[in-house]
Amino acid sequence: MRHFKIVAVLIFVFAVLRPIHASERPGIFVQLGHSSLIYSVAFSPDGRYALSGSEDNTLKLWDVATGKEIRQFTGHTNWVPSVAFSPDSRYALSGSWDSTLKLWDIATGTEIRQFTGHTNWVTSVAFSPDGRYALSGSLDMTLKLWDIATGTEIRQFTGHTNFITSVAFSPDGRYALSGSEDKTIKLWDVSTGKEIRQFTGHTNFITSVAFSPDGRYALSGSEDKTIKLWDVSTGREIRQFTGHSGFVNSVAFSPDGGYVLSGSDDHTIKLWDIVTGKEIRQFTGHTKHVRSVAFSPNGRYVLSGSDDHIIKLLDIATGKEIRQFTGHTQHVRSVAFSPDGRYALSGSEDKTLKLWDVSTVKETRQFIGHTDFVISVAFSPDGKYALSGSLDNTLKLWDVATGKEVRQFTGHTNWVNSVAFSPDGRYALSGSWDKTLKLWDIATGKEIREFTGHTSYVYSAAFSPDGRYALSGSWDKTLKLWDVATGKEIREFTGHTKYVASVAFSPDGRYALSGSADDTLKLWDISTGKEIRQFTGHTKHVRSVAFSPDGKYALSGSDDKTLKLWDVATGKEIRQFTGHTDIVISVAFSPDGRYVLSGSVDGTARLWDFLTGKEVAQMIAFIDGAQYPITNQFFNLHFAFCNGAKRHVPFLSS
Repeated sequence: MRHFKIVAVLIFVFAVLRPIHASERPGIFVQLGHSSLIYSVAFSPDGRYALSGSEDNTLKLWDVATGKEIRQFTGHTNWVPSVAFSPDSRYALSGSWDSTLKLWDIATGTEIRQFTGHTNWVTSVAFSPDGRYALSGSLDMTLKLWDIATGTEIRQFTGHTNFITSVAFSPDGRYALSGSEDKTIKLWDVSTGKEIRQFTGHTNFITSVAFSPDGRYALSGSEDKTIKLWDVSTGREIRQFTGHSGFVNSVAFSPDGGYVLSGSDDHTIKLWDIVTGKEIRQFTGHTKHVRSVAFSPNGRYVLSGSDDHIIKLLDIATGKEIRQFTGHTQHVRSVAFSPDGRYALSGSEDKTLKLWDVSTVKETRQFIGHTDFVISVAFSPDGKYALSGSLDNTLKLWDVATGKEVRQFTGHTNWVNSVAFSPDGRYALSGSWDKTLKLWDIATGKEIREFTGHTSYVYSAAFSPDGRYALSGSWDKTLKLWDVATGKEIREFTGHTKYVASVAFSPDGRYALSGSADDTLKLWDISTGKEIRQFTGHTKHVRSVAFSPDGKYALSGSDDKTLKLWDVATGKEIRQFTGHTDIVISVAFSPDGRYVLSGSVDGTARLWDFLTGKEVAQMIAFIDGAQYPITNQFFNLHFAFCNGAKRHVPFLSS
């Protein structure tokens, strides 16, 4: 079986605003697009809509005319490699690696029914031409026929000796076609479940199969880089289409049956003449594997889905790209409050820092210059400067008032994971994947001192409140306390069973707080190195920790998508902040302790009320440069300027 590259996901944000009247319940849906590989695309029978399935576990519905995302379908717990429209366009069908099929209502996005019975991943699904039945293929080596109305399994088709990768109904609904990693295609009688015919000739896995519109021919795509045309009545190979330099992942017939379309690992789509087998046109533009292709019902357009997270609409006649259906956000990796609490700073995988006005939640400035992800950000004690650490192995100092880069600090030989200002603002501290911490002179950019001793990556670094000590957390599962003046290690703190992702000093400098991939926080005595208390409650890795300004509370962000507030004296959980739809990577308290700030892989920075745990606002950073805050106050603006908002802001109201 092929090995698929697993990439980090960006998950989608839904914000439901508090209504003025219970009967009026406007929803704000942020169009963020797919955050991972797109495995399947399909046109609605009328050609007005497109459906896509992704490695991000979701389906999405798109308006073909505008390229706008209309609706997201959530519920699968694993990748969605196959999607299909019902013949009347009212329903969507999806197959998932969670071993289920799901039936969805297109108009509402709600799940109607789940089909269970496969014992392994569902790789392909199809509707019967009359819409009454569903067909599925699975890694359990079987096809199954399902009753759409009841969700019950009607029949199982067995005979393949390896994973089934693709299934299709004949135009009259009497036959089923399947492709398998056993390198064969099989034709089945739907009414009996019996195998009628086998098609052999491919020298590698079959990835995709399709019937011609008249049902006389079958088409197959394979990892042997070829497409083959078969006579359904005899099983004889009629023609082979060669030209792709990578695996062929998807094939389709044109509505008139005169052309063939293919998508490949070579990043291209090809249009072929069915009669001659010759390549007519090549469509380029995708930057990664093309997983799925489809013809529009009128045969004028091509829809493609790719590992580059982009869906493209292409013109058959010219080969030109008409439109892209794509997402907008990148992971927010770090957040910080300005010393006066008026501004928030965020660092993102879009390689930028952004400055936000906390009172209006508007972006006031962007800092551009890093050539890779920005992992850590910090404000200088006077609020005039910002510091950033990046996967480009550098730190940068920025002028907050102008957004200009003041200075770059170079010397680390691997990613810079953490940065901090000394309390007097004269020095910078950095922790890196090169296993070291470095102390820098802010005024000159020169390296003053290196701290060595960790045996693996340094994830987090912090200054003590008096600036005399440095604290670090590492992949080697330890925290270390350092003398800033000499660079010598004073003490090591051991007890975590997995890597230490985040460290912080208490405001009085007497205690250390740490968050770890062992799902816990720990409180330590700085003077002795002893563990005082453990905080348990998160169900996944703890990514970030912070003390409240008065030192009474601890804050944590986790892979379980939540923030938690803890009582430092007792270790008890006081409050949970929920709303993020993916990993919470960074957390911070406002200087007055009234608010909490968080950054997440879901592409948002969120502001929370400390006392209530309620979300106050979201700060969403879009790739195209547009920035749109979502606040409870936006509800009133939505009603006052509804039409304008629809024109300029990528939200859909319902």
